[in-house]
Amino acid sequence: MKKYDLTVAYRIYPKVSKVPPVFSDDKYKLADLCLNSFKKSLGSLKVKMFVLLDNCPPEYEELFLKYFDSKDLTFIKLDGVGNYGTFGLQIETLLEQNFSEIIYFAEDDYLYFPDQFEDMVQLLKENDDVDFVSPYDHLDYYNSKLHDLHDYASFIKIYKNKHWRTAGSTCLTFLTTKETLKKTKNVFLTFTEGNEDSSLWFNLTKYNMSKWSMLKISLKNPYLLKVLYKTLTQNKTQTNSNKQWKLWVPIPTIATHMENDYLSPNINWDEVIKRRINETFK
Repeated sequence: MKKYDLTVAYRIYPKVSKVPPVFSDDKYKLADLCLNSFKKSLGSLKVKMFVLLDNCPPEYEELFLKYFDSKDLTFIKLDGVGNYGTFGLQIETLLEQNFSEIIYFAEDDYLYFPDQFEDMVQLLKENDDVDFVSPYDHLDYYNSKLHDLHDYASFIKIYKNKHWRTAGSTCLTFLTTKETLKKTKNVFLTFTEGNEDSSLWFNLTKYNMSKWSMLKISLKNPYLLKVLYKTLTQNKTQTNSNKQWKLWVPIPTIATHMENDYLSPNINWDEVIKRRINETFK
C-alpha cells in the first residue's frame, strides 16, 4: 500500500451554512476558493484524500479532480447525512485507513495560507507535548464576551517562525495522529450526539474545568452555561480523568474559518481574499 505523509478526511456540503465574507450565495465558488488554498497550503506533502460528498452534485467531485490526482482521492458519496453524520464518518474513516499515522479533519469553508502544512506536521511529529494542532487562531480567544472562558495560562513555544500556544478549544478542523484519535474517540463522538465542539475540546484540554472556575464563569456570563454544562456531562470518563490533552494554535493564523464575524485577527482579510480570488479564478 502506498504510504503518505498525511491522510485527510474532507467533508463538503453544497449549501452555505454561515455568512462568509465572499460568495455568500455561491457555495461552489466558495468551495473552489477554499480547496485551492488548501491544496497550496499542503506544499510538497504526499496526501491521501477521503472526500465526504454530502448530497453534492457531480461537479463537486470534478472540483477535487481539478486539484488532486485521482489516484490520491477516494470519494464517499452521502445522501444528506448532515453535520453530525459526516463528522462521525470522518472519525471512522481516519481510524480505519492505513495510509498514514498523521491525520487531518477538514471542513469545506476554511481559507489557508500557502505552504503551511509541512510545519504543522513537523510540529506534531517532533514535540511530545503536541496532541492536536489547529490551523485557526480563533477570534473567540480575543472576544470580550468569551474572556472568562478563555482566561487561562497558555504554554507558548516558537517553532518555524511562528508562535504557538495551547488553547482550550477550537472548531472541528484539526491535525492529530491515529493513536491519539483512538484514545480520544469517545469524546469526539459526543459531537454526533449533540455536544458542542467547544465543550468537547474543554473536556479534553481541561482548561477552566474545576467546578469553582465553572461556577465563577457561569455566574458572570450565563451565555456560557450550556458550554460548561455539556463539558461536564457529555463524557464522564474524560471529565473524571486527570489526562490533559494539549491543543496548539498558531500566531499568526495558518487558516481562517470563512465566517464573516469570526475571521482570525490581525490579518487584512480583504486584501488576502481578493488575492486568492484572483489566483483561483484567473
